[in-house]
Amino acid sequence: MEAASQKQEPARLAIHRHYAVAPEKVWNAWTEPQALSQWFGPGNPPSVTAAEIDLRVGGRWRIAFHSPGGEIFEVSGVYQEVATNRRLVFSWAWKGTPERVSRISITLSEKDGGCDLDFVHDRFFDEQARINHEGGWRTFFLNLDAYVEN
Repeated sequence: MEAASQKQEPARLAIHRHYAVAPEKVWNAWTEPQALSQWFGPGNPPSVTAAEIDLRVGGRWRIAFHSPGGEIFEVSGVYQEVATNRRLVFSWAWKGTPERVSRISITLSEKDGGCDLDFVHDRFFDEQARINHEGGWRTFFLNLDAYVEN
């Protein structure tokens, strides 16, 4: 008798935050180039060198930044879902590995006089890619937290 095959779930990373601000402020942090430049990246302060956003379904986005060691990184994608102040879904691919496309989903909801943010990064190439991104997002979210709460 053959063993039943189990479908492996793709690697997934989920982060939840609650901010004592309106969803609009968190939305703007993700969708306005000037705001994104204030928090996106690993440095403190972040070193974004380019932030381009065409905020519409099918629109492209691109961000370039320096690591603390001076290395230049560039990531880009295409918006798949745009529901102002509520939901944003987009593809994510590093310039150096454009064939490894993952997906980010951000859901915002009003709660307790503030805003809940549910962030999911999924469809990673493999588990190691998820682990690598988890470390990066941990730092990026510290910057986002400071930006949103100021």
